[in-house]
Amino acid sequence: MKAIISHDIDHITVWEHLFRDTIIPKYMMRMQIELFSGKISLREYTLRWADFFKNKWQNIDELITFNNINNVPSSFFIAVNKGVGLNYSNANALLWIEQMKYRNCEIGIHGIEFNSFETIKNEYTIFENLTQQKHVGIRMHYVRNNSQTLINLSNAGYCYDSTEHAFKNPYKIGNMWEFPFQIMDGWVIEDGKKWQSLNLKTAKQNTLKLIEKAQQQNLNYLGIDFHDRYFSHAFKTWLDWYMWLVEYLKTNKIEFVNFNTAIVELEKQK
Repeated sequence: MKAIISHDIDHITVWEHLFRDTIIPKYMMRMQIELFSGKISLREYTLRWADFFKNKWQNIDELITFNNINNVPSSFFIAVNKGVGLNYSNANALLWIEQMKYRNCEIGIHGIEFNSFETIKNEYTIFENLTQQKHVGIRMHYVRNNSQTLINLSNAGYCYDSTEHAFKNPYKIGNMWEFPFQIMDGWVIEDGKKWQSLNLKTAKQNTLKLIEKAQQQNLNYLGIDFHDRYFSHAFKTWLDWYMWLVEYLKTNKIEFVNFNTAIVELEKQK
């Protein structure tokens, strides 16, 4: 089994949310709940306020650096449309796309449109024109989809998607490879709530159960989704969890690959 770790970019700045959605008041409420329930320390609470005033809600550069040190290929999904709780501009997205290109990251779309072929194709075209990238992958924001979404993604020209959450091996839909993923940071640490509800020890235990399930079902690729925003001491449980997970996989000789490398491997097996 090999591991594919990818990162969804949901936020870039704090101010992009001002007067556009309710993310900021929800964020403040979440901080209070986590502090008073004992899930975060006073230092984490303070650091989150510091990020707020620095207008910084992403940790892309820091995450790439850590991944490079640990030989983890950096794969990012970045949006070119606004969606639920996602409000950064294409100008800000392009700044990070250029930096990720420079650092040899794999870049796909964090998709917003999922209801119709026309809107899906338009989103693909926006990304293609913005990046001049022909080989495009996608993961839907909040993994939203309907019965036709994956077929429409394939018909729009995507070469891979990782929206399905399932214990399955990659499979083809038309000319597109679907890479189901098994582990997402929020689902492990929040455990069904809108805030951190588990401590690091329990999160690790639950993660090991998911890895064991993937091995028992003979998965060739373990899909992991970790959001860049949480690679910060302001979210210490999330940070420690990700660093532990990477080290655990390394110790157990599980190789890291990105989607494009996996596609080459899969095509050779056909």
